[in-house]
Amino acid sequence: MRRALALFVVLALAGCGGTARHAAPPQPKLPRVLAQPWKQQADSVAAALAAGDGCAAQRLATALRTSVIAAVNARRVPQRFLDPLTSGVNELASQITCTPPPAPTPPGHGHKKGKHGKGEGD
Repeated sequence: MRRALALFVVLALAGCGGTARHAAPPQPKLPRVLAQPWKQQADSVAAALAAGDGCAAQRLATALRTSVIAAVNARRVPQRFLDPLTSGVNELASQITCTPPPAPTPPGHGHKKGKHGKGEGD
C-alpha cells in the first residue's frame, strides 16, 4: 500500500507524464499590471526624445523610475527582475538631458548695430 501511495505521489508531482524528462520550473514573470503601464511610460519617454523634448523625456523617465521603485518597495517585482529593472530605469533617467529652448529675444535687442547706434544699412 505504501508503494502504491508513493508511486501515486511521484506520478502526480511529475504531472502523470510517461517520459523521464523533467519540466523546467516556470520562470517568474513580471506581473502584467506592472509591465503594461511601464511599457507605455517607456514608449512616452522614447516619443519625447524623438520629438527633441528632453525636458519632457526626463520628467517621464523620472516618473517611470518612481513607479518602478514603488513597486519594488512593495515587493511586487520578482527577485529575478530587481537588478536589471532598477538599474535600467536609473540609467535611463540619468542619461536624459533637459535643455530648455533659448528664451525669446526681446524686441529691438536682436539687431546688429553699426558704429553710430543705427542698424546696418541705415
